[in-house]
Formats: sequence, C-alpha cells, structure tokens
Amino acid sequence: MAKNLLIVESPAKAKTINKYLGKDFQVLASYGHVRDLLPKEGAVDTEHNFAMKYEVIERNEKHVDAIAKAAKVADDIYLATDLDREGEAISWHISEILKERGLTDGKKLHRVVFSEITPRAIKAAVAAPRELSLEMVDAQQARRALDYLVGFNLSPVLWRKVQRGLSAGRVQSPALRMIAEREEEIEAFVAREYWSVEAQLKHAEGDFSARLTKLSGKKFEQFDLTNEADAMAARAALKEAAHGQLTVSEVGSKERKRRPAPPFTTSTLQQEAARKLGFGTTRTMKIAQGLYEGVGLGSEGNVGLITYMRTDSTALSGEALGELRQLIARDYGNKALPDHPQVYRTKSKNAQEAHEAIRPTSAMRTPREVAAFLNDDQRKLYELIWKRTVACQMIHATMNTVSVDFDVKHVKGGDAAFRATGTTVIDPGFLAVYEEGRDQKTAEDDDEGRRLPKLVKGEQVPLKEILAEQHFTEPPPRYSEASLVKALEEYGIGRPSTYASIIQVLQNREYVFLDSRRFRPTDVGRAVSKFLTQHFTQYVDYDFTAKLEDELDAVSRGEEAWVPLMRRFWEPFKQQVEEKTESVDRSEATGARELGTDSKTGKPISVRLGRYGPYAQIGDKDTDEKLQFASLRPGQSMHTITLEEALELFKLPRKLGAAENGDEVSVGIGRFGPFVKQGDTYASLKPEDDPYTIELPRALQIVQEKLELLANRIIQDFGNGVQVLNGRYGPYITDGDKNARIPKDQDPKELTEAKCLELLAAAPVKKGRFGKKTSTKKAAAKAAPKKAAAKKTATKKTVAKKVATKKTTAKKTDSKKTVAKKAASKRAEA
Repeated sequence: MAKNLLIVESPAKAKTINKYLGKDFQVLASYGHVRDLLPKEGAVDTEHNFAMKYEVIERNEKHVDAIAKAAKVADDIYLATDLDREGEAISWHISEILKERGLTDGKKLHRVVFSEITPRAIKAAVAAPRELSLEMVDAQQARRALDYLVGFNLSPVLWRKVQRGLSAGRVQSPALRMIAEREEEIEAFVAREYWSVEAQLKHAEGDFSARLTKLSGKKFEQFDLTNEADAMAARAALKEAAHGQLTVSEVGSKERKRRPAPPFTTSTLQQEAARKLGFGTTRTMKIAQGLYEGVGLGSEGNVGLITYMRTDSTALSGEALGELRQLIARDYGNKALPDHPQVYRTKSKNAQEAHEAIRPTSAMRTPREVAAFLNDDQRKLYELIWKRTVACQMIHATMNTVSVDFDVKHVKGGDAAFRATGTTVIDPGFLAVYEEGRDQKTAEDDDEGRRLPKLVKGEQVPLKEILAEQHFTEPPPRYSEASLVKALEEYGIGRPSTYASIIQVLQNREYVFLDSRRFRPTDVGRAVSKFLTQHFTQYVDYDFTAKLEDELDAVSRGEEAWVPLMRRFWEPFKQQVEEKTESVDRSEATGARELGTDSKTGKPISVRLGRYGPYAQIGDKDTDEKLQFASLRPGQSMHTITLEEALELFKLPRKLGAAENGDEVSVGIGRFGPFVKQGDTYASLKPEDDPYTIELPRALQIVQEKLELLANRIIQDFGNGVQVLNGRYGPYITDGDKNARIPKDQDPKELTEAKCLELLAAAPVKKGRFGKKTSTKKAAAKAAPKKAAAKKTATKKTVAKKVATKKTTAKKTDSKKTVAKKAASKRAEA
C-alpha cells in the first residue's frame, strides 16, 4: 500500500506523474473543481461577512470519494493541483472536504507546485513542499463570490427588462460592451474618398514604383486629393512636368535592428495561434493542456512537452536558457547567439503568478523528433511554441532600409516629390526561425523584402506611367479572437486563465457570433450591452473592471483583505439593482426602434426584441386592439433594418394555392423558423428554401417528404401506448415514458408485445432535463394502483388549497420578486 497520496487535477497528468514517483506514491485526479457554491440564492451570505455555502459537484462525487478512501490509509497527503490561483483554491477545497470527513487528523498536508511535468521538476516539488496560500484562496473565493452576486442579482433585472433567460457576468459584460461598441462605430462610420498617386519607373536592374510625398510645394497628405477631377488634374500636371523621367534628388540608407518577440504568455499564445493556425482560444488551451499534461513518446512513455500554459510571465529559468543557447549554437551556429541571454520584462503586476513563460520542457525535443507522436493540432501548436522560444534567445535581425527621393520641378501649383523605399535583410538572426504575426499590415510591411536598384543622386530614371488610384477609408475592423484577447489584456479585464472562458460564455449565450472569424453582436447581445452600459455604467466600465482585478491580485499577495473589498462592491451594487428594477422602461431597455408609418393602415411600424428574438410590429399596443407581427429574417438586425425591409416581412404568411385534395397550402415563419402548411400538416423548410420566393410545387414536395417520414416512423403499434418506432439513431421501443434499445439480433418488425414490455422493463429510467434520474418515489407513484393515485391527488389538492390561502396574505410585489429571483437562479453565472 502506497504511504503517500498525491492529488492532481486531471487523469492524464496523474498517469504521467505516477511513473515518476514510484510505488510509495498513489496519484489520483480530482477531475477539475470538486466543490462549488450551492446553485441557489443565499449561497453567499452578504449579511455575515460573505460566508459561502459549498457542495460537492455531482459529477465529481465518485472522484472525491476515491480521494477520501485513499486519504484514509495514507500517511502524507500532497496537494499538487495547478500552480495558479484557481489551482490553489481546488487544493483548499480538497483539504476542507478531507477535514470535514475527519481524514486529516495526525496527517500532514503538503502543497506542491511545478510548472512542468518532468521527473526533475516533480521530484524537486515533492522534496520542497509549502503550506497552502490562504491569500490566493481568498482571492479566488472573492472572485467566485463577485461573479455569483453579479449573476444572481443582475440576471433577474435582464429577465424583466430585456428578455427571459438572459444572464450577466462581471467580466463577460465589459467584453460584450467592446464588441457591441465596435459594431456601433462600424454602423456610424461614413467612408471618405481619397486618391493616391504612384509613379511607375523603368530600370535595367528591375522596374519599381514610388509614392507621391509632396504636392503643390507641401507634404502630400491623405485627404489632399478627394475626388477624381482633382486627382486627374494632379496626375496630368505631374506627367507634363516630368517629361518622361524622374531625377534622383536624395538617396538614404538606414540600418535598423529588430528584436525577437518574447516567449509566449497565455495571452500571446492565444493571439498567435489564432493568427497563424486559425485556432480559437478554447481550442488552443485544450491542445496546450494536453501537451503540458503529457504525450506518449514511444519507449519514453508519457512526457510533458511544454510548461504550464496559464501564465503572465515572460521569464525563462536558467536551466532552460542554458539548453536553448546550446541548441542554437548546435543548429544555427555561434553567430546566431547574443553575448548574453535575452531578458524580457513581464507585464504582470502579480508576483505570485509570475511563473515561467510557456516553453518546451526540453528545447532539444525538436518538432521534427516528436511529430510522429502528436496529432496534427498538437504538432502545429508545439512547433509554434518551440520556434517562438528558440527565436527569443537568438540575435536580432539586421535590416537595411533604402529610401530614394525624386523631385519634380515646375509643376503647376508648386514643386512635387516621389519616394521609393525598400527594405532588405542583411542578417536574418532570429527570423531564420520565427516571425511574429500581425493583425494588420502597415506600409513598412509592404516595403519589407522589396529591393531597389542601385541609384545615385542626379540620376535620371525613365518614367513608365503615373497612376492615380481611388480609395475609401474603412471602418475599424471587428474584433477577431486574437485582437479581442489583446484588447482584454490591454484593458486589464480578466486574467490569462479566463480569456478563453470569457469568449466561450459570450458565444454560448448567443450574445455574439463569429462571421468570417470576426465577432459580431446579436440583437440580444446589443440589447444586454446597451442596457448594462446605460444603467449599470460602473460595472461594465473598463477601468472599474481592471481596478477590481488589481484589487483581487492584491488580495492574492496578502496586501488587502477580501471581505472589505466585497463590501465596497456589494453595497452600492445592491442599491443600484433595486433602483433600476423599478425605474427602467422595458421598451427602452430592449432598444426598440420606430421605423415609420405603414402607408396602408397609417399605423406605426417598429422593431422590438421579443421572447424568441427580434420582430417587426405594425400598430401601437396602447391604442390598437389588433397588432401585426413578423420575425426578422436571418442576417437582419433590428438596429439596421429599414422601413422598406420591415414592410417586406409582413408579406408572410403567403398563400401558395391548393393541394390536389383541396387543402390550402401556405408558407410562413414560426417559432422554429420558416415552414409550409398543408391542411393540418406543418413541415419545416430546408435551409436552401426562401419563404418569400418558394412556389407551390416545391412546397408540396416538402409536405410529401414529411408525410412519408411520419408514415415510415411507426414500425409497430400495439394499441396500448407501446410502439416500435424509427428514430434518429435507428429503431427503438417506447411506451411514452421509457425508451428501450432493440437487440442487434432482433428484427423490429418481428417483435412481440410481450418482448417489447420485457425490454422496456429492463431499460434504464429516462433522465430529466438536467440529467438527474427520476426519483424512485416518482417511479413508485406511477406503478401504484389508480385508486391510490387518485387519493394522493386529492390530498395534494387539499394541501395546495391550504398553501394558497396562506400565500394570498403575502404582498403581490414580494411574490413577483421571489419568482423572478428563483427563475434567475437557474441562469446565474457559473
């Protein structure tokens, strides 16, 4: 029996570490978080120093029980969860569970941390354990409590004022605001016309071009030529003055050095993987987690290939630097090595979390050597990390930029000038291995790699043509995953471990979606952002959110107490929630817009946000008895739709004609999308069918397909509720309450009623909406005789009446608030 128990977060990590520590250690996984706040109101007691009520997470109960069983017989317990704030909290939760069960008496609990899963790092960590950092635990508890309080208190307000089922997050809301405000900038943007002028020149060593830099005796600015007439006039004047050639007036040469980018932090890894590999943040972190926890390398067994992937630090250990310099000298020569290791300053203010950068655990494991053991995604990400780490310790790249100026004299309105630039690489240095990606290209990027012919002052170069080109200014680009992560980091919103989850939550809630790999807000997302920005300004303010993150970091360093921080946040927040619940008008909160008047009825046409999304409305609910409604089409937004586009929506439902049996056939849009209706039969349109243009023959075909599907669905019907049906995943048996699989050796058409009942009896009880099995009490009630069931129903009714009598004495408003809060609790942010 192993004397020591070591607990990590994931089974993959447990497997890798187990072989390093030998038979004296048993390594178990917690499978992530083991406890969380009770998912109901009051889990954070704001009246008693924000005391928090936890419960073991249901899906991890068996893993917690396994840890408890092993802890009972172990002499020493090592808590080896991840080395960040979240990992510290998981270790604390495990220790609290073991204490509550009386399993730590007389035993020593050790906290061990390591940033790489290698034999050396694991053994060194176990040999030098420390105490749990209660400051880091307090910071994580405060963060969880803040997120809970924001979710449980803001969500009911959103339910009442915007749309049911919505929720707000402390960190996600400012990120949503960024995306929504960028969309507003794009919509408000008015393009400006401008023209550029370029000279195309001929030379024996190669043709090249030069940009206009001076016109009418002054520097040529972007908006000096804003229409075709002026641009053509300038072009004609320049051609006339040039007389078929341009004279070199100045030749300049400037050498510059370009330093390599620092090694990866979580943020820069996510950005670069998005730019270069097209990976989303969640995908990047999942792949990195696998590389960190260990990959099977043939006879070597499981090996952790990279260091811990959640870090703000750009620091590298002395051992890593020594190995990198050794590899660079071996593979790229001593000339590629700087005299001393490159040192990079970390931006992180939080010393406790400033661990190593993300790097290979051994630079000597080149991408080529491990490629055979990795899947495609792992190979790409490992290569990216390896190259960036190696490059950061190589010499700078030396570039030479040549600029050549050409004067044009006697131009109408004043002298003019052109400039040609080209940049060549003298010594590639680190560029031989890696070059950092960029979100947007600059003029310098265009010049890079362009080589100009050798020119001297006074030389006359033949002019091939002068071109004038029209351009329009472009709106700011929507955020990509890379640029959003960069913006979050610059604003100080969230921390490395949260960037991926921030983005994932916004997408899961359908507040934003990706369009050509750029984020666009949905109408619901914009309504939520607008409501929070207008009425809870402070709580979606970038500086306020960043300051709160800094304060939480201060708690983790032991510089600030967490309860006073919570109090400073909670009291004004609670007051504002109560005030806005009563004062805000729903129409204003959802961003409803009036577009104009319907020419046929004279009634107003508006667009609003409803339970199932945005819709157009004809009429005013305060003055009109009957209103007309129409859902917006996919791709339409209530913020940009025009009156003409809205009127088109009311052409549905459309009558297409009649079927052969005389049934009317029509097409419309309902809760679940566009449909065709024939008599009492409804059939959904296919994605390629447009409800506004579909014709009768196609509609009849869709209905026929639906009727055939229904006809073929029932294989057998025994008349007592038991049926054999064709389902999405093949034939199955059902009685309406339970489903049973059909054995592979049985023909569904040959099944008897008795056999179906036997298979149903053996089938597991159907799971409910949240994956919980129906209780045995409910199952027993179903099986009870009708008489007993009737008696039970009668008893229930009597009880219900008594409860109802008591409830009527309560205030109506209090009742409403309770309902809203209970409903919101289901959607509160995790």
